[in-house]
Amino acid sequence: MNIGLFGLEGEDKAAKYLKKQGYKITAKNFQSRFGEIDIIAENEEYIVFVEVKARGEKSIAEPKEFVDIRKQRKIIKTAEVYLAEKFSEKQPRFDVVEIKKEKGKTNLNHIINAFEVE
Repeated sequence: MNIGLFGLEGEDKAAKYLKKQGYKITAKNFQSRFGEIDIIAENEEYIVFVEVKARGEKSIAEPKEFVDIRKQRKIIKTAEVYLAEKFSEKQPRFDVVEIKKEKGKTNLNHIINAFEVE
């Protein structure tokens, strides 16, 4: 399986899931010099910066474990760039959506407030 393709499918699944949960997707694959944010979404209260991690059955760790402190810092810096460009009065939040293939089935786990700005 092409992990890049699975990653893109994971991002699409995550966006569809978030829409069903009442979020409005405001950006996908937002890039800055610091890195990229997979999905930026909003609900009534929050502007949510979402990292999507998709892993296959043979992964050595849970998808969320790949969002280490270095990755978190890149996401936070990129979120700061986004907020400087597009002001929002909403509270920012950082979520992780895990997409895992297990026994031929794809499972999604939404981790709300997965990490915070230090």
